[in-house]
Amino acid sequence: MRAMQDGTPIGLPFMKMHGLGNDFVVVDARARVIEVSPALARALGDRHRGVGFDQLAVMTNGSDNLHLAFFNADGSPSAACGNATRCIARYVMDETGQKALRLTTDRGPLEAVDAGDGLTSVNMGQPQLDWREIPLAEAVDTLELPIEGAPTATGMGNPHCTYFVADADAVDLAKVGAAQEHHPLFPERTNVQIAQLVGPDHLRMRVWERGTGITLASGSSSCATAVAAARRGLTGRKVQIDLDGGTLVVDWREDGVWMTGPTMHVFSGTLTSAFLETLE
Repeated sequence: MRAMQDGTPIGLPFMKMHGLGNDFVVVDARARVIEVSPALARALGDRHRGVGFDQLAVMTNGSDNLHLAFFNADGSPSAACGNATRCIARYVMDETGQKALRLTTDRGPLEAVDAGDGLTSVNMGQPQLDWREIPLAEAVDTLELPIEGAPTATGMGNPHCTYFVADADAVDLAKVGAAQEHHPLFPERTNVQIAQLVGPDHLRMRVWERGTGITLASGSSSCATAVAAARRGLTGRKVQIDLDGGTLVVDWREDGVWMTGPTMHVFSGTLTSAFLETLE
């Protein structure tokens, strides 16, 4: 690895975090300009030749607040990532001693708070329920799409397609997710959720994320599923959602959809100059 004159290695620092096994590489670009290209995102997302992640998040200084940008493992951009937002919010709150903060994403401004007991809450904003905002390719009933299984479409800064079934674990998620991600009704592709009602205000959910595949959890998918369940009258507006990686609590309030759960900063590292040179 090349070194600077003071002996400091030239490379790119990063952090590895996860929320319920939904894992992220986080690049802190607040103190230096770091250009993250789709090629770099894809290389980092490779679990054999890179670091591996479900999403990549980049922290920058916005005009007034911390700004977050997100990439999927295939290098495509995403306007929102709920669990990554919670992880980064926890990191910044620990760093600054704040108990609440406001940050921005391409989804819009978001609020995060320390929920106590090691939990972090983030307000993911109001759901997008109109077909144009999600977006869909044509005007249809977003509550029950004209697709086999009549899933519900919801926008949370990214598009979601939620199926309600009798047994979520019996569904071939890889088959359904891969097929529905590219359904022509979703011009920007879609995240796919398979959910079942297991009790009052209690859901079991599995997730296929666009550009990534099956994940252990997804914050925006959990928010979309909670909204869809409430709209269908299956639950109230506050629900417990059990995912493959753990449990989130989602509360659809007047000011937006709040999501609460644990986070983990696993380790920090530095990408070597040799790795970065392979992308040039």
